[in-house]
Parts: sequence; C-alpha cells; structure tokens
Amino acid sequence: MKTGYTLPVFAIASAKAALLYLLGEHHNQVTLNLLEAGRGNIPIAQLLPIDRYTCLGMSISEPGDNLDLTAGIAVWAWVQITETNNPCPRYVLEAGEGIGKKSTGEPAIYQLTYKLADANLLPLIPPYRSVTIRFILPEGREIAKRTSNQAFGILEGLSLLGTTAIAHPLSVEEKLEEFRWDLQSKAQSNQEIVFYIGANSQQVAKNLGYLDSQLVQTANWIGVLLVEAALLAVKSLVIIGYHGKLLKLAGGIFNTSSHIADARIDILVNCAVRNKLPIDVINKIAEMATAEAVHDYLKLCQYDQIIFQDLTDCITRKSQDYIYKYTEKQIAIKTILCDRQGNLVLKP
Repeated sequence: MKTGYTLPVFAIASAKAALLYLLGEHHNQVTLNLLEAGRGNIPIAQLLPIDRYTCLGMSISEPGDNLDLTAGIAVWAWVQITETNNPCPRYVLEAGEGIGKKSTGEPAIYQLTYKLADANLLPLIPPYRSVTIRFILPEGREIAKRTSNQAFGILEGLSLLGTTAIAHPLSVEEKLEEFRWDLQSKAQSNQEIVFYIGANSQQVAKNLGYLDSQLVQTANWIGVLLVEAALLAVKSLVIIGYHGKLLKLAGGIFNTSSHIADARIDILVNCAVRNKLPIDVINKIAEMATAEAVHDYLKLCQYDQIIFQDLTDCITRKSQDYIYKYTEKQIAIKTILCDRQGNLVLKP
C-alpha cells in the first residue's frame, strides 16, 4: 500500500515555499528534511504574494492509502517577515482558521510541526529577522465534525499532529492481519506481551523498559487480539494506551474505533457514581464533551486518582472476562493509562 505524509509535513512545505518566495526564490516544489524519515519533495499548488513582506503558500494533503479525511484538502501557510533587533532569527507558529484548539485553549500544533520547522524554516531566516507563520485549513472545521477529534480534546478544527513525517496506512482493515502476524511471531519467544494502540503509547512502553520484542500494536482491534493472545498461550499481557481510548474497554467495548461505538462520558459518569463522587461533580462530568476535559477537571478536583484507578481495574477485569468468554482461558493482565502527552495517568 502507498504511504504518504502527515499533515504537519504539508503545513511546513507551504510555509517554506512562501518564505522562499519572500527571499526571492519561486518554487513549484520544495524539498523537506523529514528528520528520521529522510528527505521528501512536496509539490506546491499555489503561491499568493500579498506584499513584499507577506506571502501565502499552499500544498495539497496526500496521506497515501489511508482512510484519512484530510486527503486532498488545501493546507495554507500565511508567512510574514519582520525586522528585529536580535541577530538570532526566530519564528512563531500560529493557528489560523481550521486549526483546532486543545482543551487548554492552546493551538493544536504539536511537537513534530516544531521539529520540522526547526529543520526546514529556521536555517532560511536571515539575521535580524523574525517570521510569523499562520497555518490555515479552510475545510478543517467541517472535517473535524466527522472525526473523533473532540474525544481527544481537540476542538473547533483539526490538529497538526503526527509522530513521524510518513503517514503509514494503519486505518484499513487489512492491517489487522499484520498485527496478528506480529503477535504470533512475538508470542513464540515472549510469555509477556505488551499491547499498545499507536506511536504515543509505544513510546510510553519503551520508556517503561519494555523491549521491542514484546511490543505488539493493536490500533482499534484490542478485542480480537486479546483472544488471539489467549489462543497462542501467552501467559501475561500489558495493555498501554491513551485513557480516552482504553476507557471504552471498561464499558465492554473492545473495538475502540469511534465509528463503532462511543460511550466514554457515560462510562466516566458511571464510574463517578460508583465511587460516590459529589452530585455536582457527577453532573459536571455528564456535561463535558471529551474524556480529556473530564480528566483535567478531575485533576482539578483531586478525584482523578480514585476514578482512574477504578477504571484501570475495571479495564483489566473486563479484558480478562472477554478472554474467558471466547476461549475459557485466563491471562494475567496489567493496564497502564497515559494522557496524550505520554504522561502516566496514575501516580507510581
């Protein structure tokens, strides 16, 4: 299957083309340093100079053979150069129309975008100059309504998010067979297997000291891979992932795709009732739109540890019950929840 690039790549490509134009170079294609992924050539669809200090650049998102709603959308960057008294060049990244906000109110522009900007834009900025870059996704707000962004705490638009520059096709159903093969291979030499959903939880697992030979990606197919692990006689499992995804397991939902089912707020409310939280806290949770917002609120109220300990225990128990239901086998399971930044939800 064809790979493509993640959204931050096209954002930086648009910005680089606009910046080069302001520096006297007109390019219909830019070459980017894609960090560990090498180099890549990104076509530039349009350049619109506004004045001698300001230019708009635009590229078209191409994520490859992914079921990605951003395929074919325009990715604009508004770039403006200003003079400064500082000999060291600098840049500022801003969120324009269509770029969402985190639950904290900050722009949904993540670390990969800044790393790409450091590698590709910073070397071009002359001394005593500063560059402001405002990313714009004209279709972002509408597309976001058809995604699970709100469940991840991204509001009013899309995020410039990615762990690598390359967009690998992980959303198509055929990928399940690759995950199953990986599990079958690693179960032959490891009695303890570590399930992770995506790149964020993979890094958490590595930080905790688990070996690559133990790590198996599940994406949304946790249920089928739990059963597969039991049939392969795996002795113990560790499940690591973002709490906003994994808490669905506490409600008996073992395919975590937002297109299958979503009862996260209901699960959190039920947990709050079970732990006898004050009624005003329970009502507040019920009104919230995302699991991320609930987590932030519970931390503020200092109820996060009791609630997420209960959820962690519930996920472990429900996972063991799920395995036994379909295989009549028992596996020791440990659940580790993290937030979107990779921080552990429960204190050690």
